[in-house]
Amino acid sequence: MSQHRHDSDDPQAGKRPSPLEPQSDSNAAPKAAPADDRYPRFSTADIEKMMRFGMIEHWRAGDVMFRIGQPGLGMRVLLRGRARLSRRDGLGRSQTIVELGAGQFLGEVAQLTGKPALADGLALDDVDALMIPPQQIRDMLVAEAHLGERIMRSLVLRRFGLVREGAGPVLIGRSGDLRLLALEGLLHRLGHPYSVADPATDTDIRALLEDWGVWHDDVPVVMLADGTLLRDPNERQLAARLGLLPELDSARTYDVAVVGAGPAGLAAAVYAASEGLSVIVFDSHGPGGQAGASARIENYLGFSTGVSGRELAANAFAQAVKFGAEVVIPTRIDRLDCAQAPLQLELQGGQRISSRTVVIATGAAYRKPAIEGLDEVAGRGVYYWASSIEGRLCRGAEVVLVGGGNSAGQAAVFLSTHASRVHILIRGDGLESSMSRYLIDRIASLGNVVLHTRTVVASVRSDERGLKAVTCSTPEGELAFDTRHLFLFTGANPNTQWLRDCSVEIDDRGFVKTGLAAGVRADTACFALQTNVPGVFAIGDVRNASAKRVAAAVGDGAAVVAEIHQFLSAPLPVA
Repeated sequence: MSQHRHDSDDPQAGKRPSPLEPQSDSNAAPKAAPADDRYPRFSTADIEKMMRFGMIEHWRAGDVMFRIGQPGLGMRVLLRGRARLSRRDGLGRSQTIVELGAGQFLGEVAQLTGKPALADGLALDDVDALMIPPQQIRDMLVAEAHLGERIMRSLVLRRFGLVREGAGPVLIGRSGDLRLLALEGLLHRLGHPYSVADPATDTDIRALLEDWGVWHDDVPVVMLADGTLLRDPNERQLAARLGLLPELDSARTYDVAVVGAGPAGLAAAVYAASEGLSVIVFDSHGPGGQAGASARIENYLGFSTGVSGRELAANAFAQAVKFGAEVVIPTRIDRLDCAQAPLQLELQGGQRISSRTVVIATGAAYRKPAIEGLDEVAGRGVYYWASSIEGRLCRGAEVVLVGGGNSAGQAAVFLSTHASRVHILIRGDGLESSMSRYLIDRIASLGNVVLHTRTVVASVRSDERGLKAVTCSTPEGELAFDTRHLFLFTGANPNTQWLRDCSVEIDDRGFVKTGLAAGVRADTACFALQTNVPGVFAIGDVRNASAKRVAAAVGDGAAVVAEIHQFLSAPLPVA
């Protein structure tokens, strides 16, 4: 395996961009795009409707139209000529995705916001293209609903394809390394393409590390598509280097700032932005919240065959962006200053963002139970969610899962497709009081899932690799499992620590009080989601007395926008 580096000159900067030479598949047969949902072909009448939103560009055969990692200037509709889309990874390996012709367009979800491109674009012939910038794309999606539906579906499907096939940064590190898993988890949650290489099993990768002067203690490292090598970056550093963190304007005042991008927060963003409010959304983790980690949600209205949490989150994220909401991930909010008007959110690093209203949608995080030895194996075989990353890690192994709620049930069903056996441990006599019937029946039908009732984890043992064994107490005595994988779904604590310095009231469990519970007057019952601080609202799982269901969280997100409108339209108090 040889290392390939590419120059990162902006093809827009000069009059004649440099050619992009395909590498790994230069002799492959062209992959002409059919007119399917991913690559629709628009009619002359459709393109005439698009013309008012963009400008004509001209490219000569062999010109680079855009490169991976460069800012996405917008989507390009081909009026004449052909163009090739290719994916490329950090090791220089390139592969043709598709060749597009007149009436088809180049772009994916990143082009809605100007985020960096995730594919290379090469003009195969002399090309005339209609270039539509991000803001005009969003205007067109709303103004031309029929076209917007086809374009949005194509954008989302293309992103899923890029993620599935892998491209962009290559994460290099030892399997199971905590730092590597953190970076992989970030890109997985953000729906960003990547691949992973382990020097312990790949001799070519070991040779590359030696060539780069990287020693074992330096991994993980990340090789970006532009040839940049990052040594042991943290999540925020990687996100910034990939261009995923926008430049924020501290002088701007938003109508709505949403803290949390789970189902509740994304719903609030979609409804508020679609009704013309300026919206910014922050999340320190990734879109979807706890629901985003669900392998399949089968009782969500409108999805008769179920929907994965990741798919639901990706579609909600794209929908919010479509209507103009700014989504800033990963960024942590350190505190809320509600003593000023407008309200002030202090971000990680000290920057402040002003907003006339703030929506608290930070949800809840899984509770860490009191188990002897758990601190010694933190992150080394102990998990609080079950995504495809964890599924890969426990393939063919025996795993233990603690919890009897729906999240635990969904995780058990998912893990049963990877693990040799899944042991579910619950304190009670059965699942009926805490889990939906369809999940109980599904688990009962699985031959490699075993339910252990009245069973409590007492301690865990570890070795140099991490978790080694789980010891439990039962009415019959001690029960032990030799396992490297323990999944904990043992209740949740609200994410409200960042509210400690403001006057928003929380209950004795840490959940935010709203409506009458927060002292909102009975004659303003329409402010059922407002806290005791005017202009500060709480929705979803973080709110006291919430239903703790995805549908209920989405309902809160829709309902809070009506309250925000009423709050913003109210006359200012007389001093």
